Amino acid sequence: MEKLSLTAIGRSARRAVIGAVQTTGDAAKATVEAIRDVLLTTVDGVSQVTVAAEKGVAQIITGAIEAASEVGEDMLLTIKSAVHGVVKGASEVGADVGKTAVKATEEAIKAAGNVGADISEATKQAVTGAIEAADEIGTEASKTVRDVLSSSIKGAKDVIKAPFK
Repeated sequence: MEKLSLTAIGRSARRAVIGAVQTTGDAAKATVEAIRDVLLTTVDGVSQVTVAAEKGVAQIITGAIEAASEVGEDMLLTIKSAVHGVVKGASEVGADVGKTAVKATEEAIKAAGNVGADISEATKQAVTGAIEAADEIGTEASKTVRDVLSSSIKGAKDVIKAPFK
């Protein structure tokens, strides 16, 4: 397994996920909220929110996946939850949800490969996390995220289905 090099943002995400999964019974929900909070803190007070969010995504996702690997947490659940949390947080700060979803999905797949996880399953879970977050945000976000993932992420079309009405 390749040792991942994390910045302060990535280390914060790793610590947040470790703390969240060790103190709650619901690892998925705890991870979503922990990652969302790290993204919100990362972009707090920044004028170029989308740029800051996109730059922080790689480290946040990598930190979460490293945390799952470190504590033996379900890697695929962490991937799904981390991407969900980043997309949800991006929406809350006014960042471009489509761009953030693509970046988060790409980084989750890359980080999963670095820790030896199944890339096909990692892709499925990352796309699912982004779609679920977008569906929670609203119809426009749901359509945008589906469209950009379909055109940007190999294998995403196989995962994406129409939103529930």
